[in-house]
Amino acid sequence: MPDLHILRLPQQGTGQLYATAGLWDATARHGHGLEFVLAAPTTDDAIHVETLTMVAYYHASSGDYVLDHGHTVPIGRPWLPGSRCDHLLVSLPYPWGPELENCDVPGGHVRVLWLLPITAAEKRFRHSHGLEALEQRFEDAGIIPADPYRGTVVDDPS
Repeated sequence: MPDLHILRLPQQGTGQLYATAGLWDATARHGHGLEFVLAAPTTDDAIHVETLTMVAYYHASSGDYVLDHGHTVPIGRPWLPGSRCDHLLVSLPYPWGPELENCDVPGGHVRVLWLLPITAAEKRFRHSHGLEALEQRFEDAGIIPADPYRGTVVDDPS
């Protein structure tokens, strides 16, 4: 993906928003493709660029690895040092609303999805109870999505 870029954008309040740019062009089908955003509490470009690049290549490899809303992706390490979150949930960009999710471009549109860091226990819960049940747990717990040290919202027997 020679035209893949990772952008860092300041968010209102605190933290940064990292976004892929150019992924949709490499993976578009019939004029429709995806880009991803990741909210982060710090400016740690190396780790966030690595995470988004890994997700972009995972998605672009096609086949069983094409990502969409509700899928989970293993990071292979803690999201940030000391974090229990070691997976990403591909989610709708709830914090930014539908204006961010759908972007028209010449000849099609880009769908922007949010990469929400989650724990292995939350990933297992998502696969056994469904996406809506996990999202309800997040809402009930009032998680701060960019908090790398948040606790899990599900019982973790491991």
